[in-house]
Amino acid sequence: MRPVYALGAGAHPWGKWPDKPQVQLASEAMDEALADAGLRWSDVQGLAAASSRFEGGMGWGLHANELVQTVAEQGIPCINVGGACAAGAIALQTAYALVSSGQYDVVAAVGAERMPKGFIPRPPGSADDRTDDDYLRWVTMGATNPAYWAIEARRRQHDHGTSDQTLARASTLMRRNASGNRRARYRDPISEDDVLASPMVADPLHLLQICPVSDGASAVILGSEDFVARSGKPGVRVAGCAIGSGQFGDPARRIPTIASTVRDDVSHTSEVTGAVSRAFEMAGVGPEDIDLLEMADNTAWHLLAWPELFGFYEPGKGDWMLEQGKLSIDGDLALNPSGGFLSFGEATTAQALLQVSEVLWQLRGQAEGHQVPDAKVGMTAVLGLGANGGSVILTR
Repeated sequence: MRPVYALGAGAHPWGKWPDKPQVQLASEAMDEALADAGLRWSDVQGLAAASSRFEGGMGWGLHANELVQTVAEQGIPCINVGGACAAGAIALQTAYALVSSGQYDVVAAVGAERMPKGFIPRPPGSADDRTDDDYLRWVTMGATNPAYWAIEARRRQHDHGTSDQTLARASTLMRRNASGNRRARYRDPISEDDVLASPMVADPLHLLQICPVSDGASAVILGSEDFVARSGKPGVRVAGCAIGSGQFGDPARRIPTIASTVRDDVSHTSEVTGAVSRAFEMAGVGPEDIDLLEMADNTAWHLLAWPELFGFYEPGKGDWMLEQGKLSIDGDLALNPSGGFLSFGEATTAQALLQVSEVLWQLRGQAEGHQVPDAKVGMTAVLGLGANGGSVILTR
């Protein structure tokens, strides 16, 4: 396996874009990534795309094929992958494998999404099948995704004494980070009082503690060490790149299941912790080496719990880290300096690639308005329906 480098990244701003087809969002993100890398479509030797469950891809999730047929038919391999909210990480892993194996020198990964309004629904047209866990959770509990996250937040309050104010403070941190990020959808500062005054969705989580849904697109271009050397441009190395699925016995309330068997020796959110562990091992670094972490914050609870699961500090310490300012952009661990899902809204298949793009810009010193001082090592972590997880570590 040979070294792989991130050559460029691009992202369409997050928001609601009813007049832009999904393929246009993807095309604009790719154009920015190509310009960022100083490349043209003719330089791209392969494309991996994150497949959507909502629209696009000519009805079959063929996003890579649709994109190249629109702008650059040149016979390159097109690979389309699923993985729900982790699909972008799986696309990135696919591109990484194509370059590290020596098959190609330049491969792009892209994800684009136009989300339906409101809470993420059941897949359109799904059969009412009592063997389908997703059907059962809707019929027996009527539980949208926030209900699962609320169970975890309430458990944390019981186990660690996390207050409503601390959960609110996590949301205010994300908005503060996003205030200088031109790509973020929600940039206006909010107070803890604002958060706690917003409608209760699933106790203890208020509306402003749960990520909305958005339209967006992002693309990342990877290349070989030989290609970087020929280009004469400084490269940011993809030091770790891993995906994983869940383990039996995981204690997490995993959407869409309504019951599970818990084992003491299995990590919570094992699909993500497993990917994070493998990324650490590949990169030869540990939590103490990471300057910034871009992770999935579907809720304020995730911001407190996930860094603990990844080994950055012991369980329960996240509250103190947040309250002491140690998770701020200039703190010990810059947590979601982009503003995270809470400030962007989740565009499912694009989200993991946006995370990698943000880390790349941070390590180059190009994260205007939300730059982490002297960032050298950055990490991503994402979770997708179906017990999919992914993590990427970039180093300069």
